[in-house]
Amino acid sequence: MGIDVLGADLGFGMPVVAFQIDGTGDHAHRKYQIYSLTKPARLLNTITGADSYEAADSDLDGQIEIWTDDAAALDGFEGVPLRSFDFAPTVVLRFEKKRLVDVSPEFSSYYDAQIAGLRGQLDPQDLAAFKSSDGALSMNISRSGDERHQLARTKIKVLEIVWAYLYSGRDSEAWSALQDMWPPQDLNRIRVALSDVRGRGILRGIDRASKATKHNRQVHVYDATGSSGATSHAVLNPNGGAPETSDYEPIVVQPKSILLRRPPPDEVEQLGASDAALELLVDSAGKVRSAKLLNGTDKRWIQASAGWHFIPALRDGKPVACRFRLSVWNLK
Repeated sequence: MGIDVLGADLGFGMPVVAFQIDGTGDHAHRKYQIYSLTKPARLLNTITGADSYEAADSDLDGQIEIWTDDAAALDGFEGVPLRSFDFAPTVVLRFEKKRLVDVSPEFSSYYDAQIAGLRGQLDPQDLAAFKSSDGALSMNISRSGDERHQLARTKIKVLEIVWAYLYSGRDSEAWSALQDMWPPQDLNRIRVALSDVRGRGILRGIDRASKATKHNRQVHVYDATGSSGATSHAVLNPNGGAPETSDYEPIVVQPKSILLRRPPPDEVEQLGASDAALELLVDSAGKVRSAKLLNGTDKRWIQASAGWHFIPALRDGKPVACRFRLSVWNLK
């Protein structure tokens, strides 16, 4: 069990804690459980069917997505074990009015990068050989071990391209790519199989967001680098009551660490003691989005910070993205 977020609002209108739970040791059957931090704590939602889950305020607009995958449904697809695929189809979820929706189409640029990378790995001769095969790569057909391996790798790349289109909401482009790259006599069979695996996976029963793109959402990042307490001075109303709204700037409370792993010990210990000052940008889910080394020489702190988890910064009691400074050290 591991904590993914603590103190963030995943769309329930309250701070929550979310756990990744692997009860069987089988990564393809992890659970993501979200509990309220109110008293008494309540289980708000459970997501299943993935190999990993990570909440993030991807656009720094205060809306948190859960980046996950469709690993459980994919495992064994076309007789291929999950470990043989480069990755499971990416799925991006968000709670909107406490209802879980699929917002993957909002992040088409992410899927486009996947597609471009996969297309760049496809050799034209290997693709032509696969298109001349039976598609299912039946064991009844005599092939050398190397030939079978290369056909299988090409098939996997084609499947990964097609589902990148499918899971980003571009079905017509998915079927067009499939027609271009798949053996014609096997086209109908594999199209039905792909639709079936998506229908029984993590998206079963989950609605798709009504809008495929975000429009003019403003980035909100609060800067706490200028003061150790991350506070602003409030101008109080001389007549009593609430501060003047025109002058009042709510206090921003800096993120608080819940999981900070140092760089790999075997590497750092070769250098002896190591310390650094970092400037971090932590989003409203408590995840590090960028890091800059202000002093010190061990740049491995930058790499280590990518996996750090924080209670997010709070402004008026609500989680916000915040830029702040943190001193770290590692003793030999």
